[in-house]
Amino acid sequence: MKIIILGAGQVGATLAENLVGEHKSKNDITLVDADSMRLRELQDKLDIQVIVGQASHPDVLKKAGAEDADLLVAVTNSDETNIVACQVAYTLFHTPNKIARIRSEQYTKYRTQLFHDHDMPVDNIISPEQLVTKYIKRLIDYPGALQVMAFAGGKASLVAVKAYYGGMLVGHALSALREHMPNVDTRVAAIYRQGRPIRPLGTTVIEADDEVFFIAATKHIRAVMSELQKLEASYKRIMIAGGGNIGEGLARQLESTHKVKLIERNPDRAAHLSENLENTIVFCGDAADPELLNEEHIEQVDVFIAVTNDDEANIMAAMLAKRLGAQKTMVLIQHTAYVDLVQGGEIDIAISPQQATISALLTYVRKGDIVNVYSLRRGAAEAIEAIAHGDKETSKVVGRQIKDIKLPPGTTIGAVVRKDEVIIAHNSTVIESNDHVILFLVEKKYVTEVEKLFQPTALFF
Repeated sequence: MKIIILGAGQVGATLAENLVGEHKSKNDITLVDADSMRLRELQDKLDIQVIVGQASHPDVLKKAGAEDADLLVAVTNSDETNIVACQVAYTLFHTPNKIARIRSEQYTKYRTQLFHDHDMPVDNIISPEQLVTKYIKRLIDYPGALQVMAFAGGKASLVAVKAYYGGMLVGHALSALREHMPNVDTRVAAIYRQGRPIRPLGTTVIEADDEVFFIAATKHIRAVMSELQKLEASYKRIMIAGGGNIGEGLARQLESTHKVKLIERNPDRAAHLSENLENTIVFCGDAADPELLNEEHIEQVDVFIAVTNDDEANIMAAMLAKRLGAQKTMVLIQHTAYVDLVQGGEIDIAISPQQATISALLTYVRKGDIVNVYSLRRGAAEAIEAIAHGDKETSKVVGRQIKDIKLPPGTTIGAVVRKDEVIIAHNSTVIESNDHVILFLVEKKYVTEVEKLFQPTALFF
């Protein structure tokens, strides 16, 4: 697959790294950016072609190979550059698939009227702020979860939790799950112990501090979580630091069901938020000011969420909030290298907007009928929702029991969603055509082989 990536920032570079690092991958990647030094660094590190130049200029796109590219991914820091690049690729080079990162709500709220071939030919839009807002909202809906990933229109969920002392399953084998919850079917897709993956078997004993990924029907998620840790009460009081697009979007989603306070440093922005949010109390000030936090009863806050554009400010404000009594802290971290460093101490959850964006981009890049992709463990692992097509003659999965499907190393099928039914995968489960199959890949490099499994062919024997 020939892919042109416009923009060598964190998202563009991480996407290139993801696509290049895949086992048996035939991806031909070209990265375009105006920063020659940045491109040289990435070319030394990755097996990619690089073009120095303005991403939307026709000559630059021609040099990058837009005439025979399968996909153009425009992820520069400018919405306008991304939109114009897609327009140029469509008009001059007939590039078939075009994805643009568009941040401004001024564009995204008119997406259905603006973005189609007759006006602005962008096939798919990625809006990082909206993705991160949705991601944080899921974490608030499931207190205690480290990650929550929805599949099949929300019918099934893959959830990451940390096992704690006191959890009913800690110190017991996975096979005990069925005894504890005879009416709830679930599957542990992966366990990470001290950062390393462990293949989950019935005899595997859960230890405290294990990071456990399990899949279940969404309606059963809370019940399964209670087996691994003491179930946390629903969050009621939320404090948000930072009133940018994410802070505003989050407050708007939460204010009808939670008590929300928002702290914004810029007086004009704070005034705008105060006028446009209905039930959120907005303060103009510094989220790292202990006097302000104490005055606003930080000790009663269930979750403190820092989502400014400054990593260091987010980290410091969250650490202070935790020390002053906030129950939980979530922090937005732009630098992916910081995420593992800060998570787990006074900061409960570190959120990488890059990972949320990469997950959405990979959904459009994957071959076969793959409708959902989540990049996990800083890009090392992946969860995929693929739709099975064909019959026993044309498909490598349809009409077969799971135990007979040749899955790549470290890959497990966690669940199958058939119409409205969530079927937790067992060895004897038979895949049918049109099933939504949810897979977990401990090693993302084998994703190309998973794609091939779900590509039916008339010549398959």
